[in-house]
Amino acid sequence: MSGKTVLILGGGVGGIVAANALRQQLKPEYRVIVIDKNIHHAFAPSFLWVMVGARKPKQAATDLRRLLKPGVELVQAEVSRIDAAAQKVEAGGREWAYDYLIVALGAALNPEAVPGLAQAAHTSYTLEGAARLWEAVKRFPKGRVAVVVARLPYKCPAAPYETALLLEAALRNLGSRDRVQLDIYTPELLPMPSAGPEVGSRLKTMLEARGIGFHPNLKLGSVNLETEELLFEDAPKIPYDLLVAVPPHQSPAVVRESGLANETGWIPVDPKTLKTKHQNVYALGDVALISLPGRYKPDVPLTLPKAGVFAHLQAEVIAHNIAAELEGKAADAAFDGYGYCFVELGYGQAAIGAGNFYAVPAPKVDLRPPGRLWHLGKVLFEQYWLASGPARRLWKTLMVLGGKSTGLEVKL
Repeated sequence: MSGKTVLILGGGVGGIVAANALRQQLKPEYRVIVIDKNIHHAFAPSFLWVMVGARKPKQAATDLRRLLKPGVELVQAEVSRIDAAAQKVEAGGREWAYDYLIVALGAALNPEAVPGLAQAAHTSYTLEGAARLWEAVKRFPKGRVAVVVARLPYKCPAAPYETALLLEAALRNLGSRDRVQLDIYTPELLPMPSAGPEVGSRLKTMLEARGIGFHPNLKLGSVNLETEELLFEDAPKIPYDLLVAVPPHQSPAVVRESGLANETGWIPVDPKTLKTKHQNVYALGDVALISLPGRYKPDVPLTLPKAGVFAHLQAEVIAHNIAAELEGKAADAAFDGYGYCFVELGYGQAAIGAGNFYAVPAPKVDLRPPGRLWHLGKVLFEQYWLASGPARRLWKTLMVLGGKSTGLEVKL
């Protein structure tokens, strides 16, 4: 049994959690290797604060090596090939053999999929993009701000709505809100459709209460750079002065070419174990595809949202089961579909939604009213990742107490 290797592709939330859990549970003779092209870990939930000047870019990132436990091997290289049949991966000009493989490569942004979008739009979906957007917002005197969801699916289902709400608060603080029309355009029928119509209706009401127009069921076809107009399919042209977009997402090319993905480009997995169709190969987080009970539209099935909380919890399940198998024990951990999400609203407030996305006949999710407690919870959650020790303990205590005080179950 000695000398076996667990190879983890990707150093995001899921990859970090899986690596640390495995290193903690396995004997030293087992190797745990993380391969990622970046040595720096950027904490995506903080990008929205960078977008409105509440964080500097350097405050939203740290050295990946700081986040991995001693004994986890980190290889800085780009994965160029996955050969599940031969149990090998190519990265950094060499082959890496594995006994177990965890694919945690996330989702890639593809703004070029919509003509004109890459040239016209700002985005808060990258650290650099969020910083550039803040510079544009500070200089924006008046006009129409359009927040656009270009395609489905995308990472973090609350992010476009948090973007609009945080921009509204930032523009008011800058003194320009009364001179700005702010609207959000999306292919969705309601915000966060995987959380159910009640949650979506509440978020829509929050947007409208702040004077943010909500325009559903619109698919962006292209952007006219000369006239600064959004061209939607089967809808009138919409002019803009500042464009903020959630770009189309796709799986990384190496995943699409691996034989692990289906026709959508994502990797189907067992909903409970995260196993793929290949032996000893798992996929988690944004790159994984999990169907849910219920339907988004009559012809469109619901899928588990692409969110860091799910990557975190799935990684713990996978690590437990791999470690159990290697030690000859029962691999009995299962992901239960539970998750939660902060919704930043600006003005020092946030809401939180939590629930069971595997519930039948449809996901059962509750959205609690906004307050300063949940905003503090997200601040401490940021420190939970980017700092250590006391912040982690305080965050867990706050979340448990906050959940009890509001009647909301928050699993940790």
